[in-house]
Amino acid sequence: EVQLVESGGGSVQSGGSLRLSCAGSGFSFDDQYMGWYRKAGGDECDLIATRNHDGTTWFHNSVMGRFTISRDNDNTVYLNMNKIKPEDTAVYYCAIDLGRVSWSRVCSGYWGQGTQVTVSS
Repeated sequence: EVQLVESGGGSVQSGGSLRLSCAGSGFSFDDQYMGWYRKAGGDECDLIATRNHDGTTWFHNSVMGRFTISRDNDNTVYLNMNKIKPEDTAVYYCAIDLGRVSWSRVCSGYWGQGTQVTVSS
């Protein structure tokens, strides 16, 4: 019943913008501590942004000031990527229930398939 579907990735030039979507079903983001991870390659899987059910957000220093999190009324959370850099190239995953499911599981597709972002200089 619980499902997360990431979308919105693609190719983008350095300095550009993208909006990644995380569409949830079977739950409400109003009741969740959620986050965005990215996997650049190998075993690396970094938590880069979180949003708690009260709207509180946190961002890793590597994306702070460039990325934001928002949500709509259709139970979709967005990662708004601005001033994109080549080092942002990665597969991006969203997750709920942070603290229970490990980062390695998230970046292995526990919640969703992820969406690829490829940045050119």
